[in-house]
Amino acid sequence: MSARDRLRDARRIVVKVGTSTLTHPSGGMNLHRIEHLVRELIDEANQGKEVLLVSSGAIAAGMNTLGLKERPAGVPERQALAAIGQGALLHIYEKFFHEYGRTMAQVLLTKENAARHHQYMNSRNALLALLGMNVIPVINENDAVATAEIKVGDNDNLSALVAILVQAEQLYLLTDQQGLFDSDPRKNPQAKLIPVVDKITDHIRSIAGGSGTNLGTGGMSTKIAAADVATRSGIETIIAPGNQANVIVDLAYDQAIGTKFTVQADRLESRKQWLFAAPSAGVLVVDEGAESAVLIQHKSLLPAGIVEVNGRFSRGEVVRIRTRAGKDIALGMPRYNSDALARIQGKHSQDIERILGYEYGAVAVHRDDMIVL
Repeated sequence: MSARDRLRDARRIVVKVGTSTLTHPSGGMNLHRIEHLVRELIDEANQGKEVLLVSSGAIAAGMNTLGLKERPAGVPERQALAAIGQGALLHIYEKFFHEYGRTMAQVLLTKENAARHHQYMNSRNALLALLGMNVIPVINENDAVATAEIKVGDNDNLSALVAILVQAEQLYLLTDQQGLFDSDPRKNPQAKLIPVVDKITDHIRSIAGGSGTNLGTGGMSTKIAAADVATRSGIETIIAPGNQANVIVDLAYDQAIGTKFTVQADRLESRKQWLFAAPSAGVLVVDEGAESAVLIQHKSLLPAGIVEVNGRFSRGEVVRIRTRAGKDIALGMPRYNSDALARIQGKHSQDIERILGYEYGAVAVHRDDMIVL
């Protein structure tokens, strides 16, 4: 079966819907659109597909409940609105799922659920168990308790994490735009839709703008970042208009809608997919020799090549490997924590045990625990 046929017959699909799709311009919840969204998801499930919904909208629902027009800037206020709106939004979803005879389950996640491999696997097993029960998971960022997570692109990045967790074939990012344009269509009426992106380059990143509404947190740039993570993990990603009738059904039948980001590589092994999904706990800045060893010679990172250790992290958490020029070149899982690496940075491997009093091996980050970006 060709890659195209495999994706056309995709059995597991993650759909992310943004706040702008779930609400009217006035800020009120768009019940008509939410009902159609639920109906399309259930229709796909009735055909034997496994579908998961990553839904924004909790804070917007809270604003609607309290009659607020402007999204507050303070984190505590947004957390309070999320706590109010989460129940209201869930009630709407439950009503429509019940009317169409399908069971849904609310799942609240944060990126921290992927911070360690065992947490990642626990989250994965829970979602797969729900799918095995023919239940449609409705997933949201746990905004009521999250702090750093309430920022631009939470649910875009969260949807990529979910797609990786369940090893989906496709990820649909539904938004208030038709897809990715070569310039901002809200400012340039001559802007042209880009139908297919085979590789996410710096140019593609540069033409993405900010958030389109004052209700949501996501913008096109965060969708590009999510597509980058997903396609590197073997998951085709499509940015499409959420207000278009039957958009989910049409995408599932490979209709040319929005912007399709093709898979950039064969599916990575599960452990390396986790490296993409997990939040970065720190940064290792490396010299030119280490940069060459990682990028060109495909070798492990030695302590001698590290010039700076940023952040506090434990052994086994994910860190970014960065050049002196500020470019991230790899993700990796170090064999030593941040305190230990700060003590052995720039040192020869044979000196590790003398300096630390113990040794977990000669390398700081082994090649098998690393992905080059």
